[in-house]
Amino acid sequence: MHQVQFIGLSLDELHRTISDNLKKELSQITANFQPKEPTEYLTRQEVSDLLKVDLSTVHNWTKRGKLKSFGLGSRVYYKRKDVEQALQPLNV
Repeated sequence: MHQVQFIGLSLDELHRTISDNLKKELSQITANFQPKEPTEYLTRQEVSDLLKVDLSTVHNWTKRGKLKSFGLGSRVYYKRKDVEQALQPLNV
């Protein structure tokens, strides 16, 4: 067990010092905190509607590897983030 002695430090000064340091630490934690967003999955139809393309286009893009799909049973899903990242800027 360690003992710490505060010589020449009033109780108010100690309280203020601790409080200031806590505020600094909390502000750093808050600044770096990134809340985790749940992954949003889209069906083929939702991807088709989102991109305003036909279902066959979604199927072709998946087969060519432009879109990454995930399956559960006979259902096919796409991560919204992956679909949005697949869009690339055009050099016009």
